[in-house]
Amino acid sequence: MKLPAKGIPEDELFKRLEAFRAHDVQWRDGRTLAYVYDIGEQVEAIAKRAYTMYLTENALDPTVFPSATQLENQLVALAVSHLRGGPEVVGNFTSGGTESIMLAVKTARDYARATRGITAPELIVPVTAHAAFHKAAHYLGIKIVVTPVDTTTYKADVAAMRAAVTDNTILLVGSAVSYPQCVVDPIAEIGQLALERGLLFHVDGCMGGFLLPYFRRLGADIPDFDLSVPGVTSISMDYHKYGFTPKGASIVLHRDAALRKHQIFAFARWYGYPIVNTAVQSAKSVGPMAAAWAVLHHIGDDGYLEIARTLLDATRRVKAGITATEGLALVGDSEMNLIAFTADSDDVDPFLLIDELRARGWCTHPQLRFEGAPANIHLAVNPKFTSQVDAFLKDLGEATEAVRGRKPGELVSQLIGMVSGMIEGAGGAGASFELDADTFGQLLAMAGVEVGGSLEESSTINAILDALPPGLREQALTLYFNALFVPPRD
Repeated sequence: MKLPAKGIPEDELFKRLEAFRAHDVQWRDGRTLAYVYDIGEQVEAIAKRAYTMYLTENALDPTVFPSATQLENQLVALAVSHLRGGPEVVGNFTSGGTESIMLAVKTARDYARATRGITAPELIVPVTAHAAFHKAAHYLGIKIVVTPVDTTTYKADVAAMRAAVTDNTILLVGSAVSYPQCVVDPIAEIGQLALERGLLFHVDGCMGGFLLPYFRRLGADIPDFDLSVPGVTSISMDYHKYGFTPKGASIVLHRDAALRKHQIFAFARWYGYPIVNTAVQSAKSVGPMAAAWAVLHHIGDDGYLEIARTLLDATRRVKAGITATEGLALVGDSEMNLIAFTADSDDVDPFLLIDELRARGWCTHPQLRFEGAPANIHLAVNPKFTSQVDAFLKDLGEATEAVRGRKPGELVSQLIGMVSGMIEGAGGAGASFELDADTFGQLLAMAGVEVGGSLEESSTINAILDALPPGLREQALTLYFNALFVPPRD
């Protein structure tokens, strides 16, 4: 593929760009209950105006664009106040929760290296902690130690975390809220453990950090989770979730500058200019910061409180509707506005139910079974959805009846049997098994799945992934994405 010999006229350019979106989910209708945090066209327009206003400013060098530093410091100050931090708390703006988490883990690693001489660092996370912690450990060469959770509440088991602490432990992790079941870990108890053992403690508030304080103000029973909790040394919070700012906009906060120093990368041993970065990215547009600042100040505290009120009410109605539907049950008791639910009997297959809801215009998210948690359906209650709760619950009831008694097709059983046979042939589930690209391609073809094609009826794929050991799921997803991102050759 080569650039056109002559430039394409503006109208034609944007026709082509629009055509790329032909198969994207239509998220503006409020029926997409995952991935997107939409509050309406007015706020979207303000965000885009602010974003493009600062699109070409570069946050790489604050001496050249001091506006970037001013915006970042104000966004951090708002987060410190919101999360009840003291006057010594500092932080930085990042591209999203993953970068914020990676920086918290990097800070802990380098702090432990400098103050304790730790050369084989270990990170303790509950099994419900976000995958970004595993990604950080993978990138940063850290051993990750996973501890169980209570499989009724899905909250971290502090006794198990205590037992996992070693002389090499550098960081404890808790979530507020965890993504899968949307519950707040026992942050105060983990904080006490951190104080007892002299450890750093990071709270992942990427999902819940912004909205939970508003739910508390509305009377919801939200446990303390923020910088006011003794033992918490860092916390992350995304503005681009329930602050409704454009992606990517996140904040990572540290208890003081002496700790945050270990987050910063500086390098002067090359022929070029001295490099100093507070975050992972070097050159980066100021656009996301400007957009976040504009949206936050446009909506304001009263506006967010009213949004939270409608979300809290809608979430309670959805949870009540799910529990009232025969054959369905909640997975954990969500403390925010994300909900996980599943079938409480073999009569209803959750993956078939996802397809049936999609056929009725609702986009929900599958979660696979893992260590005591059943396969389930995950949804996020968003502002545009709040006026459609009754319609959703009606469709949910009808969809549940439509799939009641149905089972995955014979093809699913055959494919699962084939994979199980290959695993057994390699020595069983406990053995190392490598799924090669050719075999994976054959399995996709049998399942009728084309790489890059529509997955509107995804129950077959979800059922197969659900039946596989987690390591094999990872191999299959790696192979799929390796095949998906291939440049056109014409």
